Amino acid sequence: MPTRGSTGPALKLRLYVAGNGPNSVLARHNLATLCTTAFSDVCDLEVVDLLEFPHRAIADDVVVTPTLLRVSPLPALRVIGNLSDAGKVLAMLRAT
Repeated sequence: MPTRGSTGPALKLRLYVAGNGPNSVLARHNLATLCTTAFSDVCDLEVVDLLEFPHRAIADDVVVTPTLLRVSPLPALRVIGNLSDAGKVLAMLRAT
């Protein structure tokens, strides 16, 4: 995983949510906190609201929200839920 000042690939994440439902709001908050504290300048986050863009779920096989996808670095990985288990989320994001 790249560190501050490195030239490695950025951590690219895609968070699928459903509007402002409680779990979607919590997932956004939890992920923002993790990105700020653990990955600061190497985290590229895209939030996709499936209420606005339902067709986006098809490409990534998303059937439940919230779903977090690690798009890069490969392999692509996912965590489903409100991301309140920071240890599990960090382990997935740091997996190789």
